[in-house]
Order: sequence, then C-alpha cells, then structure tokens
Amino acid sequence: MKRSGACLCGAVRFDAELGDHQLSTCHCGMCLRWSGGPPLTIGTRSLSWTQGEEHIRTYDSSTIAERGFCSRCGTSLFYRLTAEGPYRGFTSIFLGALEDTSGFELSREWFHDQKPEGYAFAGERTVVTEAEAMAMLDDA
Repeated sequence: MKRSGACLCGAVRFDAELGDHQLSTCHCGMCLRWSGGPPLTIGTRSLSWTQGEEHIRTYDSSTIAERGFCSRCGTSLFYRLTAEGPYRGFTSIFLGALEDTSGFELSREWFHDQKPEGYAFAGERTVVTEAEAMAMLDDA
C-alpha cells in the first residue's frame, strides 16, 4: 500500500510503501515524551523523501534507534532502528503525517508494562513488554 505524507508546515514531503494496515503504539518514556502521548506508527517497506530532505533532522534517542523530525515545524516523522542485526533500518512513520489515514487498525502496543494509568485503548491487540521487546532485538 502506497501513501504520501508531509510535515505540518509542508516543507518535508514523502512517499511510503507501507508494510500493511497495522498500527503500533509505544508506551515507553521516550516515545511519550517525544510525542506528548502514545504515538501511532506504521511500518514501512520503503520511504522516499520527495521534498525538503534538507529539513529533516535526526536524534539518536537510544543505543537502538533514532527519531526523525522536520527542523522547521518540529513534526515527528519517523522512528528508525539503528541497532546491529536484521531489524537495522526498519522505519516506522507517524500516522498523523500521512495525507490519507484511513483503513488502519491498531494491532500492537509496545512497552505495555510502562503504560501510564491515565489512558487505555479499546479492543484486543498484541501487547509487548519492555523485556519482550528487547529480547526480540537480542534474538534477531
């Protein structure tokens, strides 16, 4: 499935080939702080910047990942795994940056054991604890 997207100010634009219609969210402290709440992301098969690549900045938020954003408006654009192994380079984009956000379903909650008490998502989905997430990377 192909989708296009942009940052809030329109300086950065992209085209993405998405892996599927499955959304993920993360409850880790870094994601909550960076996004102001649980981010909704979609894994990509490919991602190409069609405008404004010079405005993209990355922040190495941990030893395993970097986060990308627009330097003009601050829009969160992507999360990319940087740790060695088969998942290196895996990139998720933010649902809110897509021009068409239809047809997605929340399928996974990462770091569920760190979720604050103040919110909960309705419905059934896979939940992954911090230990399980880190084990997935270690086993890869």
